[in-house]
Amino acid sequence: MAVFLQEWSAQLKTYNQNIKLAIWANIFSQIGMGMFMVMYNIYIQELGLSHEVNGQVIALTALATAIILVPAGIMSDKLGRKRVMIFGVVLTGLILFLRSIVEAQTLLLLTGFATGIFTAFLQVSSIPWLAENSKPKQRVHLFSLHSAIMTAANVIGSLLGGTLTDFFTLFTTELSSIRITLIIGSIFYILAFFPTLKMVEKKKQKTNETEKTPFREFLKINKSGFKIIILFAVAQLLIGFGSGLVIPYLNLYFADRFAASNSIIGLIISLGQAATAVAMFIGPLVVKKVGEVRAVVYLQLSSLPFLLLTAYTENLLLASIGFLFRQALMNAGNPIQASLMMSKVDDSVKGLANSINQMVFQLGWALMGPVSTSIVMLNGAYWGYAHVFTITAGLYLVGSLYFLIVFRSLKSTDE
Repeated sequence: MAVFLQEWSAQLKTYNQNIKLAIWANIFSQIGMGMFMVMYNIYIQELGLSHEVNGQVIALTALATAIILVPAGIMSDKLGRKRVMIFGVVLTGLILFLRSIVEAQTLLLLTGFATGIFTAFLQVSSIPWLAENSKPKQRVHLFSLHSAIMTAANVIGSLLGGTLTDFFTLFTTELSSIRITLIIGSIFYILAFFPTLKMVEKKKQKTNETEKTPFREFLKINKSGFKIIILFAVAQLLIGFGSGLVIPYLNLYFADRFAASNSIIGLIISLGQAATAVAMFIGPLVVKKVGEVRAVVYLQLSSLPFLLLTAYTENLLLASIGFLFRQALMNAGNPIQASLMMSKVDDSVKGLANSINQMVFQLGWALMGPVSTSIVMLNGAYWGYAHVFTITAGLYLVGSLYFLIVFRSLKSTDE
C-alpha cells in the first residue's frame, strides 16, 4: 500500500498546472451535474408532469449530444481546447440555471436538448487537453486519476443533492427545496469557468500551406489516424450496444425483480459509482503487467461472470455484489483505452477521435433502449432481465475479443 501511494504521489508531482486546472474544472462540473441529475427527474414529477415527459427530456438530451459531438470535436481541433471548454462551461451553467426555474413542458424539452448540446463541448475537449499537456508515460495514470476523480465528484454531487433537498424541505415546500438544490448545482457547474480561464494554451503555429490544406489532402495526411479512429469506434459501438441494453435500466431492474425501495436502489447505484472510482486506480497496475491492450481486454472479460451473476440471481445481496464488481471492472479499462487512442492519433484530430468514440457509444444507448424495454415487457421481470443481461454479456465478449485481435499489434504508449 505504501508503494502504491508513493507511486501515485510521484505521478501527481509530475503534472503541470494545465492538468491540475483541468482536474479542478471537472470536479466542479461533475459535482454540479451530480447534484442536478439526481434531483431533476423528481423536479419534473413535482411539477405534476408524467413519466413520459421525463423520458422525452432524457431522450432529447442524449440525441443532442450524439448530434453535436463530432462538430464539437472538430471545433475543438480548429479553434482550440480552452476556447471551446469555456464556451461549453458558461452556456451549460446558464442552461442548468434556466432548467431550475422553468416549468412549461416545452421549455423543459428545449432546455434539455440545449444541455445535451453544450455539455458536449467540455466533454470532447477534456481528454485531448490532458493528452496534449502530458507525456505518453504519464497518460495511463493521468486518465485513470481523471476518471476516478470525475466519478467521485459525481457521487459527492449526488449525495449532496439529496441531502440539501431534505434540509431545505424543513423550511419550504418540496418543489422549492428541489429548485434551490438545482440552482446550487448550476452554480457549482459554472464555477468550472474559473480554473478553465486560468489554463494556458499554446498557440498552434500555422503556415500558409497548412491553413490552405484541402480537405482531401487533410484526409490523406491523417489516413492512419482516421483508420485508428474507425477501429476504436467499432469496438466502442459494440460495447455501447451492450451497455445501452442494461445500464440505463439498472434502477428498474432492482425495483422490478427485488421490489427494492428507492433508498436501497440509490445506495446500490452510489456504491457502484464509488467502486468505479476505486477501480480506476487498478488499471495502471494491470497495464504494468500485461500492457495496455491486454489490460483493457482482461478487465472487460473479468466483469462478465459478475454480469451473468446479476442476470440470474434471485438474491438482492448477490445481485448487488455482481453489479458492483461488473461496474468496477468494466469501467476500469476506459481510461486505458482513452490513453491508447490519444497516443495513436495526431493532435490535429484528437478532438475528432474523442468525439466519434463518445458519439458511437451514445448511439448504442439510443438504439438499444427500446429493444431492452421490449424484451423485459415480453418476458417479465426475471427472464426479461436475464435475457437482456445475457445479450449484453455476449456483446461485451465480442467487443473485447475484437479489441484484442485488432489492437494487439499496436505498441504500448510507453514505447
